[in-house]
Amino acid sequence: MRVLGIDPGYAIVGYGVIDYQGGRYRAVDYGAVTTDADMPFPQRLQYIYNEIVSVIIEHDPDEMAIERLYFQNNQKTAIDVAQARGVILLAAQMNNLSISEYTPLQVKSAVTGFGQAKKPQVMEMTRRLLKLEKVPKPDDTADALAMAICHAQCSGTRLRNMLNSKSTNIRFNR
Repeated sequence: MRVLGIDPGYAIVGYGVIDYQGGRYRAVDYGAVTTDADMPFPQRLQYIYNEIVSVIIEHDPDEMAIERLYFQNNQKTAIDVAQARGVILLAAQMNNLSISEYTPLQVKSAVTGFGQAKKPQVMEMTRRLLKLEKVPKPDDTADALAMAICHAQCSGTRLRNMLNSKSTNIRFNR
């Protein structure tokens, strides 16, 4: 399975493409889409959209994993990130990608086994799992790779497959 992980933003969008097979991860490509603060916001959104579409076309991922937004103190920043996230979701949808969302807690748990792990721990474990010489920079890139790893781990679980199946009836016995 090939997964595109995304750490959304409007100044920096981290992306990471990994292959996951037989419990092993391989980094295919990773980087960041950056926009200039002087660029009008609608142009920034268009640039992000176009760059993410290019990554999708170049690497042909099977699925995309993106960070689920959570409440932030700065409402303007949250709204702007949400708009950037929207064009990223549109890019995935227009290219027929399955989209999954994960919280930072889920990513930390999947990558390190500890939901309260600190950012340096997550970044180091991401480096180790992908057998990279050093932690990718900027941090948004490492976060996107961690997002892809989280999805690869979660997507193969029986519970997730059952929950995603429309024909499965789940019964809980007491």
